Amino acid sequence: MSDWSELPEVAIEVVEDRSATARCDVGFLRLRRLSLRNRYADGVRSETYAYDLVDRTAMDAVAIVLVARGDGGPRICLRSAIRPPLAFRSGADGSAGAVQWEIPAGLIEPGEEGEAGALACAAREALEEVGATLAPSDFAFLGAPVTLSPGVLAERLSFVVADVDPAALGAPTEDGTPVEERAQIRFVALPDALAACAAGLIADIKTELAIRRLAERESAG
Repeated sequence: MSDWSELPEVAIEVVEDRSATARCDVGFLRLRRLSLRNRYADGVRSETYAYDLVDRTAMDAVAIVLVARGDGGPRICLRSAIRPPLAFRSGADGSAGAVQWEIPAGLIEPGEEGEAGALACAAREALEEVGATLAPSDFAFLGAPVTLSPGVLAERLSFVVADVDPAALGAPTEDGTPVEERAQIRFVALPDALAACAAGLIADIKTELAIRRLAERESAG
């Protein structure tokens, strides 16, 4: 694993903290502070309670499992991802820990409805994040959708899989933000990817779940 698992170093600098002045109900993520009450099937209602949740326009997402085939067995595509919240976990100063290995993924945009919309999203994001030119019909679903943080966000994440030739990859088109620039792409043998999950070298839950789902599919033939 040592020949691929070292992550690029990226430090995150805070230029301005707008937390105290920015509205919480506008922007990419919207924080909703609600007073809620449960109504049960027998007609009983709970006490009112306060609850905070996060909303966004593009609610659902697709996780993309790209597989390279060869004599050494299947290899799965991983991408270094800059995740600024990790840099400031528990009061950290942003100097380390902002990058982790993940599979490609992207948000399903408004208008991309149903399974067809999810596959169209996968094709778009594969080009954007790793430079893979694929059609929606090249993808198949890999298991059922899941929720990742249902206590905060109602996002449903679908998993899709497609075979790809690493030699045919072009330059990722990216999304134009610094969060996606300079990403490193690796194709990792499936047994090594599983071992990396066990060793904590892959800490992203959707990526570990994708690796395990792929391993189960490969074992089943």
